[in-house]
Amino acid sequence: MQDTVVNRNTERFGKLDQALVLPLEKVGIADISLVGGKNASLGEMIQQLRPKGVKVPTGFATTAYAYRYFIEAAGLEAQLRQIFASLDVEDVNNLHERGKQARSLMLRTPFPQELEQAIAQAYENLCQQYGTDTDVAVRSSATAEDLPDASFAGQQETYLNVHGLQAVLDACHKCFASIFTDRAISYRQIKGFDHFNIALSVGVQKMVRSDLAASGVMFSIDTETGFKDAVLMTAAYGLGENVVQGAVNPDEYLVFKPTLIQGYRPILDKRLGTKEIKMVYDLGGSKLTKNIPVAASDRSSFALQDNEILQLAYWACLIEEHYSQVRGVYTPMDIEWAKDGITSELFIVQARPETVQSQKEKNILHSYRLQEKGEVLIAGRSVGEMIGQGKARVILDVHHINEFQLGEVLVTNRTDPDWEPIMKKASAIVTNSGGRTCHAAIIAREMGIPAIVGCGNATTVLKTGQEITVSCAEGETGRVYQGLLRYEVQKIPLKTLPHTRTKIMMNVGNPEEAFGLTAIPNDGVGLARMEFIIANHIKAHPLALIHFHELEDELAKYKIAELTTQYEDKTQFFIDKLAQGIATIAAAFYPKPAIVRLSDFKSNEYANLLGGKQFEPKEENPMIGWRGASRYYDERYREGFALECLAMKRVRDEMGLTNVILMVPFCRTPQEGRRVIAEMAKNGLVQGENGLQVYVMCELPSNVQLADEFSEVFDGFSIGSNDLTQLTLGLDRDSELVAHLFDERDEAVKRTIAKAIYTVKQHGRKIGICGQAPSDYPEFARFLVEQGIDSISLNPDSVLKTLLEIAAAEQQG
Repeated sequence: MQDTVVNRNTERFGKLDQALVLPLEKVGIADISLVGGKNASLGEMIQQLRPKGVKVPTGFATTAYAYRYFIEAAGLEAQLRQIFASLDVEDVNNLHERGKQARSLMLRTPFPQELEQAIAQAYENLCQQYGTDTDVAVRSSATAEDLPDASFAGQQETYLNVHGLQAVLDACHKCFASIFTDRAISYRQIKGFDHFNIALSVGVQKMVRSDLAASGVMFSIDTETGFKDAVLMTAAYGLGENVVQGAVNPDEYLVFKPTLIQGYRPILDKRLGTKEIKMVYDLGGSKLTKNIPVAASDRSSFALQDNEILQLAYWACLIEEHYSQVRGVYTPMDIEWAKDGITSELFIVQARPETVQSQKEKNILHSYRLQEKGEVLIAGRSVGEMIGQGKARVILDVHHINEFQLGEVLVTNRTDPDWEPIMKKASAIVTNSGGRTCHAAIIAREMGIPAIVGCGNATTVLKTGQEITVSCAEGETGRVYQGLLRYEVQKIPLKTLPHTRTKIMMNVGNPEEAFGLTAIPNDGVGLARMEFIIANHIKAHPLALIHFHELEDELAKYKIAELTTQYEDKTQFFIDKLAQGIATIAAAFYPKPAIVRLSDFKSNEYANLLGGKQFEPKEENPMIGWRGASRYYDERYREGFALECLAMKRVRDEMGLTNVILMVPFCRTPQEGRRVIAEMAKNGLVQGENGLQVYVMCELPSNVQLADEFSEVFDGFSIGSNDLTQLTLGLDRDSELVAHLFDERDEAVKRTIAKAIYTVKQHGRKIGICGQAPSDYPEFARFLVEQGIDSISLNPDSVLKTLLEIAAAEQQG
């Protein structure tokens, strides 16, 4: 039906690029100059990706020719040039006045009759398909928009729930005028685009009724680290504008692409957002949309089901793959999605190239590190792995942005494109609301400014004039510190680093840091500790979750109930959180090995977990007591260990992360090793099945003396130099009285390690080290290389320094 519009225009002007209106089905990515980035992308997906199952709502677009026809027919260019002759985008008042004059001129000028008729015909065709006065979204699409190095995010206007021909014409007219919003003028000037070389197309698209369900944004890349193999997704109830503008703190999901496309279910993380408000249709009201509060029960639930998360992530993979093929270069994508509350269908409503990580220099590693700590004033979601500082400037109303001074830290409720003229002057940005895909986050990344979003009450805690440091260099949690703290920035050229025979691995405990660490040259994870995840993300003793209703400590019971509010079965909370944490670390380094040590808390440390005191004995010397392997098959802890096994089975079998190697700590005898292997098998982790390898920590003298027998039980060894040193020298490393005697470089320790390496290699097993010593002492790393160790696992901050030592030692050898 919509072809009639094309045909009529084509007949009138003789060729397609002089059509006034085109159906989206007729345009593709090659037509950016014709219908702008947004509409060209929609048409491309309708044509190329609909056949692969990606759902995209239909519609039509006014063309760049229509915009220029409007400008020329009314003789507007000369008047606009006069308005902009004295433009100064650095002067907020001057910018505001010129923008207002330009928009007023555009709105006073009526559309040519031919353009009105073409829009009316196209809208009528949509109504014949979906019903009288069908509801549509009307969006601007600039011809320079959505290019890989400039996002133009939200620069022009969008109108939702528009119905009826007159309303559609009015919205199109307002979109034309919005090419001269203050923010669009400022952004074009900064990016070096000529105001008169850019035209505007308007996309009119059938609405998805996400006001009755949910919507959000997803990136086919991790937005902070540039990690290519993850889809980062946000979701909130209602229409998508609130997520894009940062008006809500949305749910956040992370999905691993390589095993998703193999058919697994690798949801690495799910974070519940507060989702306080939702944008809905203003039925019978004076506006098109309105915000209403979200019911408490909905706020405490995720906006998407797991199957929906996986479906959207799969579409993100298809969209990224297609655009990368079209452009002939890897092209991560920034995608908006919506769920229809009437049909429960998912739709893609926009897709554009991601504009920050894809443009970054990949051969230089920038590493920011605080050199001192201060009082934490507030925390939120970190954006950009950087540190910024200065005096805070709290601004609650965009009309006061002229008060902002260069180099200050902008503190506000949230930002939208109207704030951009001052955002580029900020040393950092802090907002109350928003997630990692909101406007403030996108613009901060693009401008190379650290930002912390979703802080909740930053505008009340922080005061104008207060000196603060904004740190986004400590993982996913960003922190605002009191005062101007010292920090350093390291620039490391990666191209010049040598390659070593000895495998260089990393010790990783915090899943939030894992993606960022992959930029450092490595051969995988030599030690992933469960303890960090259990202590920081789970916080409760596994037996306290299993026997929740029998807990005697009422306060612990209350805190566990709060933590597990979404879980009727408390044990699933433990399995979910542990699986997600370990999966994130394993995914970051996939397909390289990730050696995951099973839990190695001592009884006093277990007792400090919520509800733990009820289940733990009081030991005189927990360091050499009931820890590691001896707990796993013991009746007093066996069911707790089963939860660990179920989490690891999920990581390997359901998420497809078969690069996970499991490691047993503090295993005193080969017989004990066999008992642990049997206990793991009872819980579905069968050595050798689905490629499962089980290593042992080589940290007891018995592990060294009987290395030949341990080689018959385990697939590999990892030396724990801390415990091996204390047990070789017979001292308690927690005792200050003998701390001066603790030294991994002691000859007795070195001979023990040399014997371990020799024996294990004689029996055809792999042996590495994951202890502290090679990170602290480069000469110890050289000693290990001389002994022929297979791998050395280091703390991330010492990898590059030790890598050079190892390369030198290998050359000398």
